[in-house]
Amino acid sequence: MDQSKKMASIAYEALESKKGEDIKVIDISDISVIADYFVIATGTNASQVDTLVRAVEDSLSEKGFEPKRIEGIKSVSWILMDYGDIIIHIFSEEDRLFYNLEKIWTNGKLIDNDLLK
Repeated sequence: MDQSKKMASIAYEALESKKGEDIKVIDISDISVIADYFVIATGTNASQVDTLVRAVEDSLSEKGFEPKRIEGIKSVSWILMDYGDIIIHIFSEEDRLFYNLEKIWTNGKLIDNDLLK
């Protein structure tokens, strides 16, 4: 398994373990140079968004992956975690609907979690 796919799988499982909602993995490697995968999830409230961020950060760190940067921690409505090969977006419900990244990146391939393993 390549490194970016492994990272996306780790992030997905961390989000799932903390009850992240509507988790999506989009392969954008063929259409963009910014990353190989977007991982997108929703938290139901500010506390859960924070919990999801910490779970992803801890899980990836345990495997030796550190973020290049994390943006939006203070707003807790859209957190962007940049790991280079993957970018993780954790949204509040309202911001997920508003920004609708899945629609913007429809040329990417939606990946089933089973395919990440």
